[in-house]
Amino acid sequence: MIKFGRWPLAALAGALALSLTLPALAAPTARFSSDGSYTGSPNLALTLSMIEAGGGPAAYKTTTLVGVLAGPKAGAEVAKLQQQFGKDNVAQFIKTFDFVVGDSLKIVTAKKIALPKTADPAPSNGKALAAALYKAGVSAQGSYNVEYMLDDLVSHPIHVQVMDDIDAKYGAKADAEYHVILLQVMKDLKAVYGL
Repeated sequence: MIKFGRWPLAALAGALALSLTLPALAAPTARFSSDGSYTGSPNLALTLSMIEAGGGPAAYKTTTLVGVLAGPKAGAEVAKLQQQFGKDNVAQFIKTFDFVVGDSLKIVTAKKIALPKTADPAPSNGKALAAALYKAGVSAQGSYNVEYMLDDLVSHPIHVQVMDDIDAKYGAKADAEYHVILLQVMKDLKAVYGL
């Protein structure tokens, strides 16, 4: 027969009660949805491809990236986005996306994370790049989330730091709209290319 002393039994009961009231440590979730976050290593070859498609680290422009991703349909895509979200919101999206890439590069440099020498896929292949970016946003459960894609590109902690920097520079509304418009761009690319 096992005998418990008065204090050890009380300590066991207290530990059980505490374990029932504390939430379990969970994987981080996306900021703008309840989806889980990508917590693996970033796909830096894909990140480099996206940056190079936008003109490279020193001259990156979101408008250049959209031109590569959408090809001859880029003008129609921008017009569609302006109709859907408004010209001012699309202009802010472009400004925010330019900031995101510059801020990410600044953080990566400060953390001494080296980008690979070779981009993958080829930055000039808009369809392959769109497909790779879309695939990077598909979770293990099979659903697409733009925040999952951004985590995959730079890592979840750096993505969170960049979102905090967007909030500080442009405000939380611009941060949320950036994610919403980018999600729409990725859905449009999926439809155009049949991804």
